[in-house]
Amino acid sequence: MSNVKKRLGMSLALSGFLLLTPTLHAGDGAQKAAVCAACHNADGNSTNPEWPKLAGQGARYLREQLRAFKGGTRKNATMAPMAANLSDEDIKAVAEYFAAQKRTIGAAKPELVGAGERLYRGGNNATGVPACMACHGPRGSGNPAAGYPALGGQHAVYVARQLDAYRTGERATDGNAIMRTIAAHLSAAEIEAVSSYIEGLH
Repeated sequence: MSNVKKRLGMSLALSGFLLLTPTLHAGDGAQKAAVCAACHNADGNSTNPEWPKLAGQGARYLREQLRAFKGGTRKNATMAPMAANLSDEDIKAVAEYFAAQKRTIGAAKPELVGAGERLYRGGNNATGVPACMACHGPRGSGNPAAGYPALGGQHAVYVARQLDAYRTGERATDGNAIMRTIAAHLSAAEIEAVSSYIEGLH
């Protein structure tokens, strides 16, 4: 009788382990991020310039943006339903996965490098625009602890679209309206130049 109980106990323990095994892998970032690959690629380096590269982005920034999409404070018809069913654990796992990937670098348009570099590194004193590198770093690596995003290598098309969104107030996920205030003083030519410069920055 004791042997029967022992076998039963072992069977129950094995069953419990098998039931728990998926849970042990539930936080696997690669698994959680698999659905993101359709637009952002498995390594987070999207090839469509309309969609941002997520590779190498700060985990805090990614978490904040996913929560903003989920909560509706950042509007996007594609991202809203994608983020809607993500739990906090999912968001954390996805953010950490992409943060650990290496971002590929693009190239700036040669004719825009000078103007873009001047704005990125020195700002525009005449219009009160500060240097981008003050928050995003000389090489565009951002400030992960503060939640300031990495920009280096990001698609120029995407960067320009976000600056336009900040300028018009369409996007309002910046703390203390920092980016909205800055973008409001940028000309269309400045946005084009600095966005191009950022794509080749590393």
